[in-house]
Amino acid sequence: MHLLRALIRTTRMVKHTPLLAAGLTPDDEVLLDVPDDRLGPALVAAGRGDHGPAAKLLAMTREAAEWENRDRYTTRLAAFARSRSEWFDDWQSAAPHDPDALLVKAELAVVRGWESPARAELLRETAPLLSAAAEADPRDPVPWRIALDHARGTHASQTVFDEVWAEAVRRSSHHYGCHASALQYLSATWYGSHRQCFDFAERAARDALPGSLIQALPARAAFAYLTSASGNVPRERLDAAADLGITLSAEYEAGDPWPAEVRNLLVYVLVRLERWHDALGQLRLIGPYATSFPWDRLADDPLGQFLELRDGVRIEVASTTPLRTGRGRAHRGDH
Repeated sequence: MHLLRALIRTTRMVKHTPLLAAGLTPDDEVLLDVPDDRLGPALVAAGRGDHGPAAKLLAMTREAAEWENRDRYTTRLAAFARSRSEWFDDWQSAAPHDPDALLVKAELAVVRGWESPARAELLRETAPLLSAAAEADPRDPVPWRIALDHARGTHASQTVFDEVWAEAVRRSSHHYGCHASALQYLSATWYGSHRQCFDFAERAARDALPGSLIQALPARAAFAYLTSASGNVPRERLDAAADLGITLSAEYEAGDPWPAEVRNLLVYVLVRLERWHDALGQLRLIGPYATSFPWDRLADDPLGQFLELRDGVRIEVASTTPLRTGRGRAHRGDH
């Protein structure tokens, strides 16, 4: 009987796996961390040594209070400055008090501090940079997202965390980046517990605006649990987190780069829950937009990890698809 089951599974995989590539972007067209149409030109210019477009881009997000875009662009520009700093050094020299340059400087310093074996000590030394960025524009929540990362790295107490969190939500009560950083602090891996992490995520998701990525916070809590070494979260709570993520994902068009990271994260959670058809549905919605997170937590080659997992999902779906299917049944549950 065991041999027969194995034979049927293999036959199903051979028959259906090629067909399940329908709707998936070919491997050689999948890209990692693709910048949007506004950030792309700024990065190209920075690569040529010109900081002007980056400065204009961040200034625009500040003036228009586009805090979510501002946070994403700051993170990407700081990451670029880590490997190629000339353009950023010129920007700081030309405008040392520019709120946007101060913001990138604070993010860059905290990221570098996190990379050091002397993390806590180096991060404490960056505190004046965080203060300068926050004071440069008191409306901006992004310095407080950086401060939440800083608090986690410096082993800040719950009291300090609560103070920083209050400052963040006072500026933007629905800022996804601040919520994601707070969630990490509250996770069992750091200074909280799985219960605290899920309670925070579920409460924030209930209060979120329609279409807000904050609704994906329970999926992030599920990721934190699934990548931890201990704990016991009921399966029902994990499935509810995944279901909420699927509902959020459905509000965006297929191939939309904005929710790409959330969809990549959701695929990881669905795979760990062995919800293969749902995972394949999200892979189709992702299109060409693979993201470093969460795959860089699993492998040094995040794009390769993404593509390998994508193939694995197709094989699992194929192995559970009946050999004889009626019209449309082969893809049941993929959407």
